[in-house]
Amino acid sequence: MIGMNIQSRRKMCGLTQEQLAECLGVSRQTVAKWESGETTPDLSNGAALADALDVSLDALIRYDSHGTSLPMPPRGKHLFGTVTVGERGQIVIPKQARDTFGIEPGDSLLVFGDEAQGIAITKAEDFMDRVSALLEQSGKKR
Repeated sequence: MIGMNIQSRRKMCGLTQEQLAECLGVSRQTVAKWESGETTPDLSNGAALADALDVSLDALIRYDSHGTSLPMPPRGKHLFGTVTVGERGQIVIPKQARDTFGIEPGDSLLVFGDEAQGIAITKAEDFMDRVSALLEQSGKKR
């Protein structure tokens, strides 16, 4: 799977095997062998690959697009799956998303909407911390 992930992410980044190899200090043939599955990168090359391709090492190793038909997301971006909206508008946030963003029972969440871009959810506390920081930078207090 890592070979397919290297190749698809490399192409998504608009890099040739030669360009990626140059970034990593390896030969083009080494990159070709990784992509074909003939060999796999060692840990230091894996970390360098993840950095060069702007993805997490975990995603580079484990991401499987077959279930989603979506390309591997860049570092810091996540696809947690789908949720179903209940009759009263409630949704259940996937466990991996709750763990990643530290969302716990009782937390207050803010829901933002943009008719052109969609809905976003963030922890109210984090949002207010950012607002306070911006106000402090501008010389105003909350």
